Amino acid sequence: MATFRRFEDIGAWQKARSLTKDLYALTDRPPLIRDRALCARLRRASGSIRANVAEGFGRGGSREFISFLSIARGSAGEVRSHLYVALDAGFIEEETFDLLAEGTREIERMLTGLIRHLRATSIRGEKFKEG
Repeated sequence: MATFRRFEDIGAWQKARSLTKDLYALTDRPPLIRDRALCARLRRASGSIRANVAEGFGRGGSREFISFLSIARGSAGEVRSHLYVALDAGFIEEETFDLLAEGTREIERMLTGLIRHLRATSIRGEKFKEG
């Protein structure tokens, strides 16, 4: 696995950035915009993925980074759960749901892979370092 010089280099962060952009566009138009609370939850949870990857990276230690990546992974699940609410309420089409839900699952897989890598390198006595 590559060494990251900046959190912006992390693939899961990049995917989360794209997801957030898509969700902001989706929540800014009818019919979803009618449920402002759901829109806010979708936006907050997707932003939490990005923020936790960035904050964990900024901490500079494997243990803390893993903890923040786990929180980010949980936020991806939260987004997917909120997407089910939007689907069940008829605010989004099945096709839109499938696309966005798969995006969250991909982010979760990427985060899981990074967590596993960090745990394995910690066991070998290596320390995570920025660049």
